[in-house]
Formats: sequence, C-alpha cells, structure tokens
Amino acid sequence: MPNTDQYWALPDGISEALPDEAERLEQLRRNLLDLFSAWGYRLVMPPLVEFMESLRTGHGSHLDVQTFKLTDQLSGRMMGVRADMTPQVARIDAHKLKGNQANRLCYIGSVLRTRSFHRDGSRSPLQVGAELFGHAGLDSDFEVISLLLETLTHCHVPNLVVDIGHVGIFRSLARAAGLNARQESTFYDMLERKSLPEIDEWLAQAKLPTDISGWLRQLPRLNGSQAVLDQAAELFAGAHPDIQEALAYLRTLVGRLAASFPDCRIHVDLAELSGYDYHTGIVYGIYTPGLGREVARGGRYDGIGEAFGRVRPATGFSTDLRTLAGFALPHMQASGNAAIFAPDTQDAALEQLIRDLRNQGKRVVRALDGQAATPAALGCNQQITQQNGQWAVVAV
Repeated sequence: MPNTDQYWALPDGISEALPDEAERLEQLRRNLLDLFSAWGYRLVMPPLVEFMESLRTGHGSHLDVQTFKLTDQLSGRMMGVRADMTPQVARIDAHKLKGNQANRLCYIGSVLRTRSFHRDGSRSPLQVGAELFGHAGLDSDFEVISLLLETLTHCHVPNLVVDIGHVGIFRSLARAAGLNARQESTFYDMLERKSLPEIDEWLAQAKLPTDISGWLRQLPRLNGSQAVLDQAAELFAGAHPDIQEALAYLRTLVGRLAASFPDCRIHVDLAELSGYDYHTGIVYGIYTPGLGREVARGGRYDGIGEAFGRVRPATGFSTDLRTLAGFALPHMQASGNAAIFAPDTQDAALEQLIRDLRNQGKRVVRALDGQAATPAALGCNQQITQQNGQWAVVAV
C-alpha cells in the first residue's frame, strides 16, 4: 500500500456512507422502525461492546470466531464488539425486562465481524431485526415471518421465496441413530453442502439400523413444494413422535403463510439447518432472484435466555439495511436534498424567515462571507432574495 493510502483506505469489508447514501439509509431506517412499531415491536439499543460471556451465549463457537475481542482496561475482562445483536436483545429480555408477558423487540444498528458471512460481503452490516420473546406456539412464528415478509415487501424486494425447514427433524434422527457429537457434526456438514455421494458413502460405513439409515439418506432429498411434507409424513410414519410433531407444525405454518402471502413462493427443505447449533425449531431464509444469497434469515431459538437467568422461548429474524436499501432506493421519494440558499445579509426579517423555514423542516444553507459558490453548487434549487422590500423564496 502506498504511504499516502494508509491515511484514508478502509479495511476490506468495511464501508462508510456519504451524505446521499446516509440520508437514504436513515430515511429507510425510520420507515422500518415505524413499520415495526405498528406491529407492536419496541426499539432497543444494545451497547456496541459487551463482555464475551454475554455475546457468545446461545450461539457457541459460531459467533465466538466472528467476534473482535479486546481487554477491558477497567475490569481486565475480555470484551467483544458485537457481531450479532440477537444475543444482546435476548439478554435484555431475560435480565432487564420483568414480567412473563410476550415481549416484542426490534433493533437497527452496526455490527462488526471478523469475516463476512458471504464472499465479498460486508464485515460491518447495519443489522435490522425483530424478536418475539415469551411465546412458544405457532402463532409467534407466523407473526414474525409475516412481519419479515411485510418488511421485504415494503422495501420492494421482488419475487420472494421462503426456504423453510425444522432443525428438530435432523436432531431427532441423530439422537435415534445414537450419533456422538463428532458424527453429528460430520453428518451436519454433509447435509449443509447436500453432498449426496458423501452421505451415501458415510451411511454405508456407519452400519446404522436400516430404517434410520434410510431416513437419514432421504433427508437431503426432501425439498421442494409443500407436497414434500406429504412425502415426509409417509416416509417417517414409523419414526419418533417428535418428528411427526415437527412435520405437523411445518404443515400448519406453511399453510397459513401460503394463504396469507399467495404471491410468495414457499420452498420446503428438511435439510435446511442454518444455525443448527442454537436454533431449536423452524429455520428459514428468504431469497430473491439475482441476489446470490439470502436477503434475510430467521428461526426459533428457545432457551437462549437461560444463561441470563430466565428461560424464554424466542423467535426472530435479521437482515441488513444496506441490502434492503438496494431494493428500496428506486421507489423512495426524494429525501429533500434540494435546499434554499440564504444570503449572509444581517437583517432581522431575514433571520426570522430562515428560522421559520427551518422550523417547517426546510433545509436552508446560509452563505458564508467570502465564499464564491453558487446556490446550485451548494445543492440549492431555491434562494431567498429581497423583492419590493420583502424577503421571498424564489426558484434558482
């Protein structure tokens, strides 16, 4: 890197927002917070840094390796810069908010990660999310997914596809097969990559009971339309009741989503296991053609509050404000970049007019003594001039 670059170059995956982009992002942020508020979700603002014990709770090594760490000079304890706001919101619900009622919380803020989740992606996304704590039933999962779909629709994300699964199915099969932690992790990795040849070879060597081996072999093949749930119900007819319960849960949830969002395509994938180390029920990603990765992700993660002293069922989603802005921008109204140019004349009537305009929300740019810039160069499409002894706003 040339010597001059060291003063202005940003690290890979770290970005900033210049005025035009920053104003659009802020406008969208406010719109989304209004949308969340209309659904009863209240804003929380977790701190940028916390002790590592809090930040890694419920997410294990998955989040630990993504967290930048530093030593607190006051206590000597290890702190981390948040890589995900979900554990922080869970701590707030479990430890700070009292009562057993359902809590609906939302957040928008910067996070920092050691590596991007996606190739050439940001390591400092503006994370947007909503979480519902205190309800373990299907209604809360349906509500959160519905809010997410409304959010994406509000941002004009087109042709939404919901890819949905349930981690309880594989977890029950792994338990029935007697897989140890290493075997379960190995098989999970193959499932995540949908490496069918590896799975078939692994099962041939594992010498598991015939029925369990057959179920595990078919699991990555069970993906497609809602009809997959009928195939799965037939395939797992003799399996543990937990699997039947998970399939019935998925069937009901998918049916409600299909009825409420007929323009949204639903893709069932029983090997969808994102966040397997902390999710406890449904998991889903929302996709749109051309993006190359999910636009949002969520699921159920009951019990995350246990380490904070209160076990609470939880379900939620997260996405990235910049990703949403890429879809919303063409449909957003102008943020009022154009301003009114005011001369530097010292006059009481002019001062009062400027105050009135600013109180109305208008942007007024005052001339500076000796500055030669024209109103247009300062982004102004109007200016204040004196006409017949009165100050008036006219077009440039």
